Amino acid sequence: MTTTTPSPAATTQQRTSHRPTLLLILAIVLMVVALCVAYLLKLDSESTDDAYVDGNVVQVTSQVSGTVTAINGDNTDHVDSNAPLVTLNAVDAEIQYERAQSNLARAVRLARTEYYQVQQLLAEVEQRRNDVRKARDDLRRRNQLADSGAVSREEISHTADVLKNAIAGLDGTQHALSIRRAMVDDTTLRTHPDALVAASNLRDAYIALHRTQIYSPVAGVITKRSVQVGQKISPGVALMSVVPVDQVWVNANFKESQIEDLRIGQPVELRADAYSRSVIFHGTIIGLDAGTGSAFSLMPAQNATGNWIKVTQRVPVRIALRPQEIAQNPLRLGLSMRVSVDTSDRNGPVLNKTGAQQPVYSTEIFKNELKDANDVVEHVISANEGSDHAPKNLKL
Repeated sequence: MTTTTPSPAATTQQRTSHRPTLLLILAIVLMVVALCVAYLLKLDSESTDDAYVDGNVVQVTSQVSGTVTAINGDNTDHVDSNAPLVTLNAVDAEIQYERAQSNLARAVRLARTEYYQVQQLLAEVEQRRNDVRKARDDLRRRNQLADSGAVSREEISHTADVLKNAIAGLDGTQHALSIRRAMVDDTTLRTHPDALVAASNLRDAYIALHRTQIYSPVAGVITKRSVQVGQKISPGVALMSVVPVDQVWVNANFKESQIEDLRIGQPVELRADAYSRSVIFHGTIIGLDAGTGSAFSLMPAQNATGNWIKVTQRVPVRIALRPQEIAQNPLRLGLSMRVSVDTSDRNGPVLNKTGAQQPVYSTEIFKNELKDANDVVEHVISANEGSDHAPKNLKL
């Protein structure tokens, strides 16, 4: 019995013939593993490319009418908060302001005159009372001397007439004092009705003059400028807009079949088409809208009329971004984003149930208007209230 031993060349050829099969099997196994891993990962994530950058578009408007004389910014320019943007012709406002200052000064001086007149009448009333007392004493003494014949009846009658005239003078002065008191009773120089009216008019004139300079309510980039030099504008007309580029977020429109596992607070990874895939933004879901996009459109679908075709609806989901990442890679409104939400943690709420405890957005450009106007009023009153001897704090 003989045994045949395969040659080394045959063995090598046999191994080589099995290698493509092994590589094919390994590739299939790796593909299956990759698909399984992708499926498992997808179970805890939701993604969409129907997402866009959104933000505030703050309109710049005028609160008074006027003619534009200067524009201090144009589209794409950066502007700081409270920076002047548009200047209006202030000639009419300056004239009104000066007139209001003069009216307040005059009202203060007239009020001082009324207080002095009250003091003068008080002195006159005291003088009239002294006259009445003197006339009564004179009449009493003459009546005592009448029986002895030392005083004539004519002199007694004349003394009685003097007493009547003194009483009448006292009554007239007291009525005049009442009239003057009615104008200043329970008031001070700063609370006198005429002074209050003039002060209110001065505040109006100062604020109107101040508003001929239009300031930026927020810091950001100017866009949509429509105002022109020489244009006559009216209150409330949009002159331009300012976009705070550091206050942007992403609205991701997920299909209604994708929102089951979405929760507020879940982490999000985002990529912008404007940047390479290596630039990754990180964010957090801060809210789901109260309805689908079509429900709030200008012409909502009327599904109860005509032929009905089912269309998958999408729900806007608002995603907050990290400020430091936005500062490093600025985003513009309307840019397309690719969004992937990690839904592994489903303990968060579906809807917000608490309101904001403080203003979400605010501006302080109008904060000091009334304070500055009050300072002007106080300056005018102080300049016209006179010396310390003036009855500026007199209460009657």
